[in-house]
Amino acid sequence: MNAFTRTLAILLPVAMLWGCSTTPSTTETDLTAGDAAMTTTGDGMGGSGMGSGVEVGGIQGNGGFVGDPLQDPDSMLAKRTVYFDFDKSEITSEAREIIEAHARYLSANPSVRIVVEGHCDERGTREYNLSLGERRGKSVQQIMSLLGVSGSQIEVVSYGEERPAVMGHDENAWAMNRRVEFLY
Repeated sequence: MNAFTRTLAILLPVAMLWGCSTTPSTTETDLTAGDAAMTTTGDGMGGSGMGSGVEVGGIQGNGGFVGDPLQDPDSMLAKRTVYFDFDKSEITSEAREIIEAHARYLSANPSVRIVVEGHCDERGTREYNLSLGERRGKSVQQIMSLLGVSGSQIEVVSYGEERPAVMGHDENAWAMNRRVEFLY
């Protein structure tokens, strides 16, 4: 009985750990015309890529990266912040490229959700900055919606001036704080 008890004491924890492991789920999604079907998994492995160097589903893209496209440092998806001019909520051409890349990713992955955070610099009243941050977030949301992203995938939040990216009271700091951030 002593040998049996020792064997059981070793196998029981192993069995418990084995039972706790998870396997990633697989979701198949059809891309828009001209793109191949892809498969994504919870760990970002498997599937076929999407055009223009954007890595989708773990196949090697133009940059040679294999893995989750959100983790590719050379992808437009690695850029999670777009900046705005003073007192503006209009999207710049540079910001539009980043937003379009995220919109393509979200359209191809309907189960993925994103929070769009609007931020402002310290100038203006608290109420005005909360409103401006919301307008900035909604500008991004509107473009993404026009590009096929479901409204249920996007949540817009405004923090106004409450969460500065850079502390300071000069134009350089203010420019870095006039932004929208994407949180997956």
